[in-house]
Amino acid sequence: MADRIELRDTFETDLAEVSWKELRIHLKRDAIILVTDDLNLVDVAVDIAADNKTQVALWISSGKLTKPSSEQIEQWTAMLDTPFRMLIAQPYILVQAVNHA
Repeated sequence: MADRIELRDTFETDLAEVSWKELRIHLKRDAIILVTDDLNLVDVAVDIAADNKTQVALWISSGKLTKPSSEQIEQWTAMLDTPFRMLIAQPYILVQAVNHA
């Protein structure tokens, strides 16, 4: 297993902002995981990559990690420029809505 510090450094470097237009192709393989905005996306990616099953299960059971709903997908598809922060934690694409307020 890779060192958590190295994982964190890699994910911090890889963190990207992309639009829904760029993400929607990943729907075909059911890889998109929506991360609530109260979680740090890098922390989530590190725990998934480090196979921290206990923490990931807690996030799933509390609704902090979910698959996008059909309503969300329809809304984002209607607005293809909707921005997201994104990280790849194989085999998942972790996304978090960006609110430029």
